Amino acid sequence: MAQSVLIVDDAAFMRMMIKDILTKNGFDVVGEAQDGSQAVEKYEELKPDLVTMDITMPEKDGIAALKEIKAIDPNATIIMCSAMGQQAMVIDAIQAGAKDFIVKPFQADRVIEAINKALD
Repeated sequence: MAQSVLIVDDAAFMRMMIKDILTKNGFDVVGEAQDGSQAVEKYEELKPDLVTMDITMPEKDGIAALKEIKAIDPNATIIMCSAMGQQAMVIDAIQAGAKDFIVKPFQADRVIEAINKALD
């Protein structure tokens, strides 16, 4: 069975890019969210195998959402997505429980490698 993924990013075209990479590689994208609050709601509703989480979003950022999801489900598998130059935030995210991070603009092989590694 394909592994389920929730994509969280405030930019629709970024969600579309990740979705495209994932579906072409046999993953099942079960939901999308455009901010951290939606991410937490969708996580509870969908219980995906993995979440790709943008760090910088309006309302609730990715690190706050990561911490909330980890509080609900300590076993949640979350990969952060960051733009170049967000190293400090990436470190915060990893310390808060993120499994890995991928850098924008996305490279398909790096995205798949990070996801497979996180799901192992």
